Amino acid sequence: MGVSGSGKSTVGALLAARLGVPFLEGDDLHPAANLAKMRAGIPLTDADRWPWLAAAGARLAATGGVLSCSALALRYRDRLRELVSGVLFAHLDVARAELARRLAARRGHFMPASLLDSQLAALEPLRPDEPGWTIPASGPPDELAALLESAVRSLPPG
Repeated sequence: MGVSGSGKSTVGALLAARLGVPFLEGDDLHPAANLAKMRAGIPLTDADRWPWLAAAGARLAATGGVLSCSALALRYRDRLRELVSGVLFAHLDVARAELARRLAARRGHFMPASLLDSQLAALEPLRPDEPGWTIPASGPPDELAALLESAVRSLPPG
């Protein structure tokens, strides 16, 4: 989880490969209307996000694996927990200046850099009672995936 540019897709795909599980790209589950709003620089509303979260949760519950999903607010993570038993979150935490740099360098992505501040305003970091980890995500993606793999594999079975 995290804002645009935090590395969710890159680290998520690497983590899924390390764990030998499916990778689900949350951006692929957005309806066309959501993508059009974001391309136009319009932040999504809860009404826009609920169907997307339902689709993401249903897909993750059906296949298991690693899902890249912003899950910015506690209420969104609560919904995913309702839909997916045992879901864990990895919040990729990146400083605003680094996020801005990454977004400025990114080409061909629907999410404009102009939405960064609205995403940061909506972000509710993981609370201590939520299942998962917050990791500084300024390092190389391979190292972040290895760190998360170790964390996942150290969990008790079940």
